[in-house]
Amino acid sequence: MEYLHTMVRVTDLDQSLDFYCGKLGLVEMSRIVNEQGRYTLVYLAAPGDADAAKATQRPLVELTYNWDPETYTSGRNFGHLAFAVDDIYATCEALQKAGVTINRPPRDGHMAFIRSPDNISIELLQKGGHKPRQEPWASMPNTGVW
Repeated sequence: MEYLHTMVRVTDLDQSLDFYCGKLGLVEMSRIVNEQGRYTLVYLAAPGDADAAKATQRPLVELTYNWDPETYTSGRNFGHLAFAVDDIYATCEALQKAGVTINRPPRDGHMAFIRSPDNISIELLQKGGHKPRQEPWASMPNTGVW
């Protein structure tokens, strides 16, 4: 068995690409536009996985955009995506400055949660163990759910 990808349905492809690529930093690896099926698939990889993804086509996040409007229920039913980051505090600060709500701040110097425009929970984990507690994160309350 091999892990291939995780599919996430999105309602606004441009907004989702701005979030996943522009703010979170993922890299678009490929795109499939199927006019007959009326959908677009966009495959993304974390920058550190991009070379491996080119060679193996995994691990990837697949954004599925169905052209005909459809209402999706709570993204919380999905669970979450998780990414390791070099600096949890710098990552959260950059995301916050870009307008992303930090739902679960990295109070412990190790873990944070944010949400995509389609309400998908995304876990951010500090590479190499916990960083020392740091303000304003250490005393920041949760916002919403993750």
